Amino acid sequence: MKGSAMYLKRVDGPRQVTLPDGSILTRADLPPPDTRRWVASRKAVVVKAVIYGLIAEGEALERYDLSEEEFALWRQAVERHGDKALRVTTLQKYRQL
Repeated sequence: MKGSAMYLKRVDGPRQVTLPDGSILTRADLPPPDTRRWVASRKAVVVKAVIYGLIAEGEALERYDLSEEEFALWRQAVERHGDKALRVTTLQKYRQL
């Protein structure tokens, strides 16, 4: 079978990044592109991937079909209050502040 060799998809940027707590975040840790149920932990992984340079913000917005505004809210919540701020009930509480 000619031409049936398997190729790794070329990706821009690093394949993994080390977070401040010493843990490693890889592209394999990212939620699947067709994710529709956004629990706090998935949002946090995407935000950290962007903040620490695993993927570009534009790639995250396109990959997950997110608006800039929605992603900005997630990022703001993580930067100000940590991962727990991404729980829906907590997000509503912080928005009222």
